[in-house]
Amino acid sequence: MSDNQAARAIADVSAGLILATVTIAAPPQRIFQALTDPDELPRWWGADDLYRTTSHTSDLRKGGVWRSEGKGADGTPFAVGGEYLDIDPPHRLVMTWKPDWDDGNVTTVTYLLEPVEGGTKLTLRHDGFGARAESCRSHANGWPRVFGWLKAHLEPAATASKYFHCRLLPPRPDFAMTMQPEEAAIMAEHADYWRRLLAEGKALIFGPVSDPAGVWGLCILRAQDEDAARALTDNDPTIRSNRGFSFEIWQMLSAVL
Repeated sequence: MSDNQAARAIADVSAGLILATVTIAAPPQRIFQALTDPDELPRWWGADDLYRTTSHTSDLRKGGVWRSEGKGADGTPFAVGGEYLDIDPPHRLVMTWKPDWDDGNVTTVTYLLEPVEGGTKLTLRHDGFGARAESCRSHANGWPRVFGWLKAHLEPAATASKYFHCRLLPPRPDFAMTMQPEEAAIMAEHADYWRRLLAEGKALIFGPVSDPAGVWGLCILRAQDEDAARALTDNDPTIRSNRGFSFEIWQMLSAVL
């Protein structure tokens, strides 16, 4: 991890304010998802020797509430929650922050996500501590740790060095023109699946190709190896449908992004 990418934070206790930043090799959409997805957030927020977030709920809309619960390394339970004040995915997220260990005090957390060369610059502003200098310092010590967990969670997939050209072949050359309702439903599931892979940073692009010999599907995958790429294509709803679809996969010799 280079110095200019490491997580860092500064506390201005006189203003009751924290500023923290980190650069992560993942797109803003992927980071925004990790910060808000109820299923994903508990997978990365915490460490066994400190504490673990065990559950997260999120009503992701202005005025919606969120809540995280977990346990410390000694088994002591904790919870923190709040309300969403402003949501502009994947660039900005503002929410109140009310932890049960801070005497009921409420502060405000703002995440800003800015695309930069090599990934995303994530900046956090945590304000509203007032004269509570110790709480401000404590949270300032915690945010670089949280950002480090997030960075470690997201970058293995984002920094995979191999890229794969994947060609989805339909069951017949005129499939695009003769698609039946059941097949159209499968293609809708297929599109949803690849949108999720885009958000996770595993796919770079996907879509149909207008080949005079018959339309086929193109996707460019980022994966550790061909087995990992094949696992992603095998899980495509078109393949799982057993209706005659197939993928051809070739590893790219190089990729310029």
